[in-house]
Amino acid sequence: MKADTVAPVPQEILIPTASGRIYAKQWPGASQPDHAAPIILLHDSLGSVDLWRDFPAKLAAATGRDVIAYDRLGFGKSDPHPGRLEADFVGAEAHDAFTALANHFQLPRFILFGHSVGGGMSVSIAAAFPGRCAAIITESAQEFVEDRTLEGIRVAGEQFKDPAQLDRLKRYHGDKAQWVLDAWVLTWQSAAFALWNLDDTLPRVTAPLLAIHGENDEYGSMRHPEKLVALAGGPSAMKPLAGCGHVPHREREDVVLDAVREFLNQPGI
Repeated sequence: MKADTVAPVPQEILIPTASGRIYAKQWPGASQPDHAAPIILLHDSLGSVDLWRDFPAKLAAATGRDVIAYDRLGFGKSDPHPGRLEADFVGAEAHDAFTALANHFQLPRFILFGHSVGGGMSVSIAAAFPGRCAAIITESAQEFVEDRTLEGIRVAGEQFKDPAQLDRLKRYHGDKAQWVLDAWVLTWQSAAFALWNLDDTLPRVTAPLLAIHGENDEYGSMRHPEKLVALAGGPSAMKPLAGCGHVPHREREDVVLDAVREFLNQPGI
C-alpha cells in the first residue's frame, strides 16, 4: 500500500466526567472541511467502542467526516459506574458524559448516530443541544417500552445464565460485565422504567432525523421508527430494512453507509 493511501490512525483518550473517566476513540475523516460536524456514535445496551468493530472507520471513509465513539460510564474501557443505572439514564446521558465529550473535543456542531438505546440517547442529546446538533441518525432505536422489547431482553437474560455467554461479554467490559448485563436486563424490566418514552422529547428535536430500522428487529417493531418520524420537531425520514434484525450496521452495512452518506449530503448538514 502506498504511503498516501494509508488510513489515518485513530486517536484514543480518557475524558474526565463528574463520575469517572470515559474512553473515547476518534477516526479522522478525509474529504470534509475542518468545520464539518463530526459524527458521534452512541452504543447499545451491551455495547462498547470495540463492539462497533470496523464500522467507525468505514463510516469516516464513506462520509469524509471525523467519527468519534465513546464507552458510556461503566462500559468497555471507561471507568466503572459508581452505582446502579437509574430509570432516567437515557435522558441523563446528555448532561454528564456527553457534555464532557463535547467540551473536550470543542464541538460547536455535531451529528449523532445512536444504535438501540443509544438512539434514544441521541434524541435526548439533540433536544438538549438544539443549536449544536446538526443531524440525528437512529438505528434500531426504541421510542417507548414495548412488550416485544421486554421479551427479547428476557430471552437474552436467560441466555446469559450460561457462563460462556458472560465470558464473551467480559472480553469487552472486563470485570464490569455483570454490571453491564444487570444495567440492561434489570433496568428495562423495572417498574420505574415501564412508562419511559420519548414522546415529550421528540418535539424539541429540530435537526433533521433519519430513523433506520430492520423489519425483523427482535427488540422493537416498526412502531418505533414510525413514532420517531411522526413526533420529531424537525424534518425526518424513515429507512426500513426488509429481512434485517437489530444490528443493521453489521447485517446491511453497505445499505446503512449509503443511506447515511446520502442523508448527510443535504445542504446545511
